[in-house]
Amino acid sequence: MKNNKTPGLMDALVPLMSLLILLFMSVFFFGDESSSGPNQIVLLLCAGLACLIGLKNGYTRQEMEQGIVQGISLTLGAILILLAVGSLIGTWLLAGTVPTMIYFGLQLLEPSYFYVSASLICALVALCIGSSWTVAATIGVALMGVASGLGASGPVTAGAIISGAYFGDKLSPLSDTTNLAPAVAGADLFVHIRNMIWSTVPAYLLALLLFLWLGRMVGVGIADAQIHSLMSRLEEEFFIAWYLLLPLVFTLVMAMKKVPAFPAIGLGALMGGVWAVLFQSDLVTLLAHEELSGWAANLTVVWQVMYAGVALETRDPVINELLSGGGMGSMLNTIWLIICAMTFGSVMERTGLLACLVQRLIRVTRSAGSLISTTIVTAFGTNCIAADQYIGIVMPGRMFKEEYARRGLAPENLSRALEDGGTVTSALIPWNTCGAYMQSVLLINPLEYALFCFFNWLSPLIGIACALAGLRIKRLVTTKSVEQPPFANMSQREKEA
Repeated sequence: MKNNKTPGLMDALVPLMSLLILLFMSVFFFGDESSSGPNQIVLLLCAGLACLIGLKNGYTRQEMEQGIVQGISLTLGAILILLAVGSLIGTWLLAGTVPTMIYFGLQLLEPSYFYVSASLICALVALCIGSSWTVAATIGVALMGVASGLGASGPVTAGAIISGAYFGDKLSPLSDTTNLAPAVAGADLFVHIRNMIWSTVPAYLLALLLFLWLGRMVGVGIADAQIHSLMSRLEEEFFIAWYLLLPLVFTLVMAMKKVPAFPAIGLGALMGGVWAVLFQSDLVTLLAHEELSGWAANLTVVWQVMYAGVALETRDPVINELLSGGGMGSMLNTIWLIICAMTFGSVMERTGLLACLVQRLIRVTRSAGSLISTTIVTAFGTNCIAADQYIGIVMPGRMFKEEYARRGLAPENLSRALEDGGTVTSALIPWNTCGAYMQSVLLINPLEYALFCFFNWLSPLIGIACALAGLRIKRLVTTKSVEQPPFANMSQREKEA
């Protein structure tokens, strides 16, 4: 380590520019299929290029391999959650939980206000449970089905779901990122949440207005007959009842009780399997092998759905497309993308290339507003390079913390900037863990829904605007001790002595 050479700016820019160029070519040549292999190749090639630069600067192969292993290990929790979510979607489809949510959603949601309603529902649930991922995998999946029934836009619906989920997640004291940002910056949790309101709430209100405007446009031309037709088809294929929503309630209650996401979602998936056997026996029998019956048929169908998902073959192609999917296997492509992205990001961090870029940015900041704006941009850039929102919070937080203290800025300024640039923008990047997750759950490419995630890109923009305008920039409170003359605290007798 002592012989390692400090990387130069060109060292850091070469793999970064190569990544951007190759990712553009990947999207240009492969379109929507770019995240199913081409992007992974790009990330591994650029990771190899970063390794060559690291070798040039004196880093050993073992050091870089150790960095890659440590980086990938940080995502193992997310990978387990992905696998659990795949099983949950499969069993909830089989159990009729998702069809029931779609059925009642078609009854309750007015098409003209669908996007606003969808976003508000997700925001409220995320605020209660503190997890945008859980909201997207449960409420989000059902809302995407409702959108299909109403004839609403899939990308806009995904944008509304993600906007609401991240707004609630960001202001929830139960959220991991909302706890991580102040921990890294050295701020109090609830001071951090109160300080975030100034950039978060205006951004979300503007997002709701945009969703309201889009909803009024989309709502025209959707006939009630079309909605009732889909509802009748759902009743034909599934048994619909309110108590089929109990797996959803069970999962959300566990999340509110701070049960970790992996066991909470995993138990929710198992409950969905039990509900399928109890209430969808006709469908389970239809999907079972002919030579099996009774408990063996029930067990094998639920078992298969948990790893391979549901593949309906009804007479209605709309129902087949709407209510087929899920299973752990459906998440493997996303996991592949996450591992490749973390490989590139870990090499960039271990070899000092990411730190080189951040330190260059610090040098050009003059005012407090420019420092905060630079932090927001850096957190977003780290999300793009390191491909993980946790690194997008921790890395800039570590880099900028001392500079904030040196300039007399309160730590909640840093924690808010980390959330504005790191947390909410992660879902906009296709190769980021959050972007890949949202695509695997909502089945919409981030390149399609990113434009409609109004809150996710308004939040950093409003944060930058507030910083440059000098609004809500808090200073450290320092108390200067009043200089006292020598022996001021001594008694008269002690002075005379």
